[in-house]
Amino acid sequence: MERDEAKGQRLVALFILGCLLFNYPVLSLFNVSGDAFGVPLLYVFIFAAWAVLIALMALAVER
Repeated sequence: MERDEAKGQRLVALFILGCLLFNYPVLSLFNVSGDAFGVPLLYVFIFAAWAVLIALMALAVER
């Protein structure tokens, strides 16, 4: 039972992290005219943060 509770708490923490990463103050930091590899920096941040959240969620669920 404790493992299920810990897994649930990790997933809730990841949800809160996702809400923080995709909220206005953080997104405005990356909304600049620069680009990385020919792609606007905001798009790179969004897809990188999305990929990291998916990887962390997979780790939390598989443990």
